[in-house]
Amino acid sequence: MVETYLSLGSNLGDREGYLQYACRMIDKRIGVIMDKSSVYESSPWGFTSDNFFYNQVLCVSCNVEADELLHLVQQIEREAGRERLLAGYADRTLDIDILFYGDRVVTMPGLTIPHPHMTERRFVLEPLCELAPDFIHPVLKLPLHRLLEQCKDSLSVRKLNT
Repeated sequence: MVETYLSLGSNLGDREGYLQYACRMIDKRIGVIMDKSSVYESSPWGFTSDNFFYNQVLCVSCNVEADELLHLVQQIEREAGRERLLAGYADRTLDIDILFYGDRVVTMPGLTIPHPHMTERRFVLEPLCELAPDFIHPVLKLPLHRLLEQCKDSLSVRKLNT
């Protein structure tokens, strides 16, 4: 079992419902959800949209290898109506990113862990720090709370009372 951190996001349709769906499918197919952050609402990052995101981070005791994990999260996204574009960011029903796979560094075609852009995204770091502020990033060798302090992202991120 590997302690894995996954980031969930949705900005189309029933945003909260898509996050709940992701949690059910992850618990059923990937491993036991050990902890989950609050839900946050955030501005779109990397593109323009009127639709704000709901974001959440999960800590999952994962029982599959990293490449299979990628396959499973993409399958859950597709089942939730996610359509991937060839390039760029866009509105989506469900996005699931693999942030950490234990303290392992994974580099293979289509998959890099730790997630290469997580430190640029406040909407990832805030819920992640809610769960594991002292977790040491295996590449940067800094605790997550320090990475959040250093994050230059100024887009809106607020915790919801859900």
